Amino acid sequence: MTKKAPNILLIMADQLAPQFTGAYGHPVVKTPHMDALAARGMRFDSAYCNSPLCAPSRFSFMAGQHITSICAYDNASEFPSSVPTFAHYLRQMGYRTSLSGKMHFVGPDQLHGFEERVTTDVYPSDFAWTPDWEQPDERIDKWYHNMESVKEAGVAATTFQLEFDEEVAFFARRKLMDYACHSATPFCMVASFIHPHDPYVARPEFFNLYSPDEIDMPANRFAYDEQDDFSKRLMDGMEASTKPATDDEIRNARHAYYANVSYFDSKIGELVRTLDEIGELDNTIIIITADHGDMLGERDLWYKMNFFEHSGRVPMIMAGPGIAQGQIDTPCSLVDILPTMVDIASSTGTAKPVYGQPIDGRSLMPMATSGKGDDGDAIGEYCAEMTGNPVYMIRRGDYKYIHCDGDAPLLFDIKNDPAELNNLAQAPSHKEISDAFAQEVQSRWDSDKIKSDVIAKQKQRTAVFEAMQQGKRVDWDYNPPRDASNEYVRNHMDWTVAAELTRFPPLKR
Repeated sequence: MTKKAPNILLIMADQLAPQFTGAYGHPVVKTPHMDALAARGMRFDSAYCNSPLCAPSRFSFMAGQHITSICAYDNASEFPSSVPTFAHYLRQMGYRTSLSGKMHFVGPDQLHGFEERVTTDVYPSDFAWTPDWEQPDERIDKWYHNMESVKEAGVAATTFQLEFDEEVAFFARRKLMDYACHSATPFCMVASFIHPHDPYVARPEFFNLYSPDEIDMPANRFAYDEQDDFSKRLMDGMEASTKPATDDEIRNARHAYYANVSYFDSKIGELVRTLDEIGELDNTIIIITADHGDMLGERDLWYKMNFFEHSGRVPMIMAGPGIAQGQIDTPCSLVDILPTMVDIASSTGTAKPVYGQPIDGRSLMPMATSGKGDDGDAIGEYCAEMTGNPVYMIRRGDYKYIHCDGDAPLLFDIKNDPAELNNLAQAPSHKEISDAFAQEVQSRWDSDKIKSDVIAKQKQRTAVFEAMQQGKRVDWDYNPPRDASNEYVRNHMDWTVAAELTRFPPLKR
């Protein structure tokens, strides 16, 4: 009898910097469920997003390709249905695939290979949030980040984010139970939550896990004239340069963020418990990650949209059958998830599918199963708001290099300067390293061509969006199908049969 391939449960947070989790060593933030997975699995300590913004990062993660390969530039870029994702490949390999929660798909295809989607999304699926690189300094107040999320942080009984994540967890658990009752094939579920993304508003029971006097303040602060060129634009764009937060507001926002990290961690616990209840915990590889991080006041920056460590790094924890215990410091990134999942699915001998497009990542399974690092790297690209030129990051070995046309380059020795306080790009001692990175940027990317395409795609989408605001409204937002007449107990069914179909474990007869 052929052994069943491992299930995959990927649990994704939104805007979770690993530095603000107990699992990665924060002395205050409570993440017991993440801690437990890290203790029995592999923790990747240099994992990065491929673009520090929600939609581009998620499209890259799904496709295993960098954002310039699939034109996933910003939060209103269309994710073409012709781009194969890990959900497509796993379906080819016999997996049931489902998505519960946020993926920020833009365009009429709201599945992208998932067999089922059990919730709607939380953000618009149309072209409303298209930036304009021909006016890169212009704020779009309707959806650009500003400092309100910091200044209005606090406690609430409910918010749209809390409602969404409660739904995500409930329907994810329900789907796992459904798999247990009705499917013998392996499954891949993505449960994607919006916390701890701003606005920084938390339920009281999580806020009260922390006292205000234990909330640490940002370790490094920079005045506006001390910032690098891109950081100045970020501060202007989010109005941090004109409406700075007070120390009390900063501490309060971090307090609420920590609370929401613990809230997200509680959802990890719920899903792990469900796996245990259905008897699949020992045959499921669990992956914990996020789409990007959050500066949370470090360097006087907030949110994401840059490649500093708190914004560009993500948690990456794997636990389950065959996964070794330990930590890996080798750079890796979200594009590595697709080939990793394919490796998991093929671990019992199932043939790997032919990739429909070149894949930019490599499988993390050799590192996850051996505990030994490789010589891989992490590549980042940012082509969204608050810039008028592409921003690139190369993280390789001990170093990180950041380039944007018109800005002074940044080079940091992450191993010896993890806070990125000493820019070595112009240091004589690092001239050879800096020059090599600069040459690699020039050979890897055609910035003029990319910028031209970004602007062309922005114009395209703006024209479509403006037209769709006229006449009869047609939305792409996902409405999960539901047939209430066949749920629970109805007059055309025997209630005892309905009870038996949904009971797990089933009665022994």
